Amino acid sequence: MDVLRPPLIRIGGRVYRKNLIQEQVFPHEEEEDFYAGPGDCVDEPCDAFVVEETERGFQCCVEVPSPLYKYIIGKKGETKKRLETETRTCISIPKPGLEGVIVITGQHRSGVISARTRIDVLLDSFRKKQPFTHFLSFALNQPPIQEKFLQFKEEVLEKCSKDHGVSSSLFQNPAKLHLTLGTLVLLNEQEIQKACDLLQRCKEDFVDQITGGQPLTVEVAGVEYMNDDPAMTDVLYAKVRMKDGSDRLQVIVDQLVERFVASGLMLKEWDRVKLHATVMNTLFRNDPTEERNNTMTGKSSFKERESFNGRNILKLFENFSFGEAQLDSVHLSQRFSSDASGYYATSGQL
Repeated sequence: MDVLRPPLIRIGGRVYRKNLIQEQVFPHEEEEDFYAGPGDCVDEPCDAFVVEETERGFQCCVEVPSPLYKYIIGKKGETKKRLETETRTCISIPKPGLEGVIVITGQHRSGVISARTRIDVLLDSFRKKQPFTHFLSFALNQPPIQEKFLQFKEEVLEKCSKDHGVSSSLFQNPAKLHLTLGTLVLLNEQEIQKACDLLQRCKEDFVDQITGGQPLTVEVAGVEYMNDDPAMTDVLYAKVRMKDGSDRLQVIVDQLVERFVASGLMLKEWDRVKLHATVMNTLFRNDPTEERNNTMTGKSSFKERESFNGRNILKLFENFSFGEAQLDSVHLSQRFSSDASGYYATSGQL
């Protein structure tokens, strides 16, 4: 880690630097009392959350999805014990599988705040390691698009099947063709509802104004690749653009992602969203569930991928038209799911 550029962690609208600490232990050094007094709050974000005063001291509640309890408890309860000892607090956690709030209590306000801050940092760190469960998407699986996609698949296999790594198993399921805006980790019904509510606010705040309440007509045409070497392609995608040449779609998706990032429901990955629809992916090779298996174990799947030579495909299908589509709703799509149409099951939509 570059000590001059430490990683940044965003929690509750605040940005923290995660610095590397090298501790030195001196046997005769006296340990200073961390707590200077019950009202102290030195260098702690006192206004970042609510700390209530009670008859026995102070209390703070943390809403945490049950799948994350184990990261606060730790192996044999060691993490929880260490937090309680170092901050002089008591941390009450609901039973595994039961949704609820974690309650931090202590005699000193500063201790409660310190425990809450440490828990927030822990949760932020482990949440980032969770595989995403949902994503915001525009469906591009209208029948005319699916027909053109199947034509594209047939022609690619006819003309490029002898190119290294090209096979029928690389192609997207036509019923699940989509444009991804961003991914989310939603671990309980409360977080899913929060995402749905935010989608509705976005509709009222700016989406209807930009669209005029009318669907957006887009063209899906041309193919591009994700990595640097077309001879070692892992993802091939179709480009998506507004038929009228405007940037309205780009403005909408960028503002949606900005709102979701600001809410803490989504991590910022890029300065702007790339408007694309994946048509070929080496994660699909041979086993359609390969993406799920690799991602769910938390291991990078790139090492196991067998790339394909996409040079001829890019040359022959540079301007291939997949047709036009009407975009009239943003879906909060569930990963690894299907609805009656074959598209991803929807938890909510705009």
